[in-house]
Amino acid sequence: LTGVLDDCLCDIESIDDFNTFKIFPKIQKLQERDYFRYYKVNLKRPCPFWADDGHCSIKDCHVEPCPESKIPVGIKAGSSNKYSKAANNSKELEDCEQANKLGAVNSTLSNQSKEAFIDWARYDDSQDHFCELDDERSPDAQYVDLLLNPERYTGYKGPSAWRVWNSIYEENCFKPRSVYRPLNPLAPSRVFSLVFVFFFWTGLCLEKRVFYKLISGLHASINLHLCANYLLEETWGKPRWGPNVKEFTRRFDPIETKGEGPRRLKNLYFLYLIELRALSKVAPYFERSVVDLYTGNGREDAESKALLLDIFRDTKSFHMHFDEKSMFAGDKKGAKSLKEEFRLHFKNISRIMDCVGCDKCRLWGKLQTQGLGTALKILFSEKEIQSLPENSPSKGFQLTRQEIVALVNAFGRLSTSIRELQNFKVLLQQTR
Repeated sequence: LTGVLDDCLCDIESIDDFNTFKIFPKIQKLQERDYFRYYKVNLKRPCPFWADDGHCSIKDCHVEPCPESKIPVGIKAGSSNKYSKAANNSKELEDCEQANKLGAVNSTLSNQSKEAFIDWARYDDSQDHFCELDDERSPDAQYVDLLLNPERYTGYKGPSAWRVWNSIYEENCFKPRSVYRPLNPLAPSRVFSLVFVFFFWTGLCLEKRVFYKLISGLHASINLHLCANYLLEETWGKPRWGPNVKEFTRRFDPIETKGEGPRRLKNLYFLYLIELRALSKVAPYFERSVVDLYTGNGREDAESKALLLDIFRDTKSFHMHFDEKSMFAGDKKGAKSLKEEFRLHFKNISRIMDCVGCDKCRLWGKLQTQGLGTALKILFSEKEIQSLPENSPSKGFQLTRQEIVALVNAFGRLSTSIRELQNFKVLLQQTR
């Protein structure tokens, strides 16, 4: 892969260098910090679109929840509250003070009134989200240690997996140019035939092209993770995981995929640019002194924030960002309608993640979808972010801890994908 990407002025080589030498090492370290390694998720929500066809029984599909005793004191118990309280004994704010222990962004409040909290709660309830969010208060929601449940090939495939992606592309994606579809395991005949769906870019606006590329890029990234962390052999109960060149070729080779593989990988780079842009845009939110990545360990929290701000400085130094201002730039009525259509399509895709039959695949699918949804929320909230007050929380723009964790880990997955792609290039050259 070389050259300039479509719909932006960035070339692949620049992204490779930037990711390898600046982003990848730092984002790996950040994901290991306590604030970012624990993610609360409900893996028992029923599929809202079709009858549950059973969960994967393969042992590698299993997700091991984190024992309560292992969760840092500042994170456990979960809460939708976003503020902590450092020095106010007002009885009216006791609930907010309790939120200090619940793992959200730790912000110091001075003379805020009860009415302000009501306003913020009302705003949060009505705020546009791009994802269907899990209810963190549900008894089925559990903390998962992401480092102990890595994303990798589990053996989950066939009709259940195909149905999820088919529903995403055929029912919830804006239709682009010709798209090659894989073997259809849902076809009635035992002899599966190749399915070709022909669409064209002609007349398809930038926003709809972007939407398709985001979903295709996410799909490509997930496939890259599976190829790079594949079960190569299991002897005496000791599995060996590593890159599978044959599987990578099957999913991305131009001949094997009828020319689609390289396009999928280009969409991965495009998705990387979108989330990179979101990180650069949200930096002012975290740069404020009132924002702390709270776990209850002061030294750990300070180091985590310093590393996050260092990554933000790198993202802002990148000189070929995607220009999101080119989106939804038409007449106000048409732009507003298109933006709402864009949001609802993506929100529906986040709901489809509850139809994934493999728990580990569902975990990472939900996290990466929420991360992308958070990135979109950031890109469409530029004015609110720019007007944030320095020394107090703002009702104009807020991120929950879950959104922050998903945003960082989702971008970390994209960074890993691009790094793994470089590894596969080397492996392919060695096999020739």
